[in-house]
Amino acid sequence: MNAEYTVGHYLVDRLHQLGLEHLFSIAGDYTIDWVNNYVEPSPIQVIEEVNELNAGYAADGYARVQGVGALCVTYSAGALCAVNAIAGAYTERVPVVLISGAPSIKQTVAFEQTGFSAHHFISGRQTDLQVYEYITVATGRIDNPDLAPMLIDQALTRCITERRPVYLELLDDILDLECERPAGALSPARIMSDEASLESSVATIGDELGKAANPLLWVGVEVDRLGLQEQTLALIHQLNVPYVTQLLSKGVLPEDDPLFVGVFDGQASSPAVKELAQGSDFVLALGVWLTDLNSLGWDVDFGKTAFVSFDAVKYGSYFSPQVALGQFIDGLTAKTVTRPAPSLPGAAAYEAPQVEPTDEITYQGFFDFIPQFIERDTIVGSDASMNYFGSLLLAVPGRFVAQSSYSSIGYIAPAATGICLAKDARQRVIVFAGDGGFQMSAQCLSTQTRFGLDPIIFVINNGVYGVEQWLADASVFYTDAPFFKSCLLHPWKYSKLADVFGCRGWEVTTYGELQDAISGAFANSGSPSIIDVVVPDKSIPSNAEWKRR
Repeated sequence: MNAEYTVGHYLVDRLHQLGLEHLFSIAGDYTIDWVNNYVEPSPIQVIEEVNELNAGYAADGYARVQGVGALCVTYSAGALCAVNAIAGAYTERVPVVLISGAPSIKQTVAFEQTGFSAHHFISGRQTDLQVYEYITVATGRIDNPDLAPMLIDQALTRCITERRPVYLELLDDILDLECERPAGALSPARIMSDEASLESSVATIGDELGKAANPLLWVGVEVDRLGLQEQTLALIHQLNVPYVTQLLSKGVLPEDDPLFVGVFDGQASSPAVKELAQGSDFVLALGVWLTDLNSLGWDVDFGKTAFVSFDAVKYGSYFSPQVALGQFIDGLTAKTVTRPAPSLPGAAAYEAPQVEPTDEITYQGFFDFIPQFIERDTIVGSDASMNYFGSLLLAVPGRFVAQSSYSSIGYIAPAATGICLAKDARQRVIVFAGDGGFQMSAQCLSTQTRFGLDPIIFVINNGVYGVEQWLADASVFYTDAPFFKSCLLHPWKYSKLADVFGCRGWEVTTYGELQDAISGAFANSGSPSIIDVVVPDKSIPSNAEWKRR
């Protein structure tokens, strides 16, 4: 054992081996020694965030692009602020490592035996661990240097295997104690399938695909989380079957592929997608998660839809457990089911709308206008808001990011911090935030400016929590009825935040102003750009108009 190699080194080295190049951190006295003495001298860059929630969202966005993300916070007062971000990562299967700096063994024992409290303590050594047991796949308290390597390796292996967050509590008096060096590299645990279940599922679904006159593949988010994009696309091309995605899996497979039809999210889908889904006699859903935000007023026909996700195959009354998605795809590909090429309507070429520079911007008008600025190297993101509807119909040739299952408003702007750090140099990030959500996490502009990041953040400003009103009572958007008082926002001058944080900002109300602002934002490569897009309060995307209750 090398006395110069310690627990603090071990955790840094393991994180870097997993591909981590940036750590989001909030200063805290229980974490500062590890960050200053171990992370700062390492190849991992410390990104000093402004609050724990934004740090969690940034780590989540980073992990979706980089493969793993991490944040470091202080005990309880910091860790419990990050709960919402980690809950979202758990729900959406995003591998994030939360490192919580904790009081020493001596302080812990003194509190538990005498009541003499260290700051941030609540009720003893179990409080934070117990909270995070519900929203992570592994928790560990690193309070023994001999056990530290095993606990760290076990947690990180669970993180990269199950693609979900883990929680590590790092006591501040353990950092400098010696431990063994890492042995080899960590890798995901094997995905196990029951051989009989796998063979039965492949045979059953292969037969159904062969018999179907109008089959459809519905590609879900697990294809992305498990890194199955190439396998899935190869299967699609072999089958010659059209495919759709979900909002959560938008951009997982190329949207310029001739077999891609669009995003299927219930009644919010395009007419072509709804017609295809209605007319299909067999739907194979690969890695699809059903939620109320991706079925939207549409009753899924379970009699004709086979779901391969969550380690099982479900098709009508047929159920086959312990079937890994990747192995199922490989088995179905090997079965060499082929079909004649389907007859699909060609995608219409985009034409910028004919608008006058002085015309007032509408919600739908904005999303009609924006596609001309989205290229293959554009990463697009949307917050939980009416922007989901506008984004759903956008043609996005590259990556798309949305937290549409957990749907915590305020996610996308700070997530853009992590996305910008993880992306390729040639890529540009543009995201669409609702004004209500942006008010929750606007300090992300500070971090982005500090580190010279250049996302373009469109804040669609209608003055209300529009999606909350729409979910509760959408009839308000079509009548003179007032909005619920609880849905009204205090107005902000969003573009003026640029003066506070040192970035660039625009307020736009017309298409001419929008054009100028977008041109200015793309020319600004040294800081974030915030574009306050003012739209009428009762203006909504056209594919949200089906709900008139």
